Amino acid sequence: MDPIERFAGLLRAVAGLVWRRTGRRRSVMDLVSRDRTDGMSEYALIILGTALVNNVVLVKFLGLCPFMGVSNKLDSALGMGFATTFVLTLSAALSWLLEAYVLAPLGLGFLRILTFILVIAAVVQFTEMAVRKMSPALYQVLGIFLPLITTNCAVLGVALLNLQEGHDFLQSVLFGLGAALGFTLVMVMMAGLRERLAVSEVPEAFAGAPVGFVVAGLLSLAFMGFAGLAPA
Repeated sequence: MDPIERFAGLLRAVAGLVWRRTGRRRSVMDLVSRDRTDGMSEYALIILGTALVNNVVLVKFLGLCPFMGVSNKLDSALGMGFATTFVLTLSAALSWLLEAYVLAPLGLGFLRILTFILVIAAVVQFTEMAVRKMSPALYQVLGIFLPLITTNCAVLGVALLNLQEGHDFLQSVLFGLGAALGFTLVMVMMAGLRERLAVSEVPEAFAGAPVGFVVAGLLSLAFMGFAGLAPA
């Protein structure tokens, strides 16, 4: 064989090997990038769907006590929302770990609700001490409603819904975060509306709690517009 032809054949072989390896590398990178994008979209949909489509207050009817009791002033509603966000997100993470590594392996599912309440109480106690030290004014505004987060059915409900939906750890944390953001959103909206109503002329029959329930119903109707935005 002529040396030139031999050299040309060697170049073709090297070029083919480089092309195959480059094409394979590109296909693998495209697959990883696509999987990463799909994963990020799934996580975003969890937060979006929990905060808006399946709002814990206006759709699931959880956490109605603080929703109606602490939404008179915007400052107190915002503080309650931030405190609940911390408690709900951390409780969702801890309850998943407790279920996955303690209750389920030992067959102690019948103690699930009791242990979850104990976890929530511990997180609330930690939050209460932190708020008292960092912002005494906010602690005075929240009053009895801060320790009552322990009995907020939204916190326990989210922990149980995580198990019902079969979420993994990260999905559980994002589910709790989305629920907390949705709770804070409706708290702030309700507080803003009630502050406007406080300086408006409301019929005597609707003054106080009645007009609050009317506003809550209108908010629920407004949130129905998010139906179909994310998977239920």
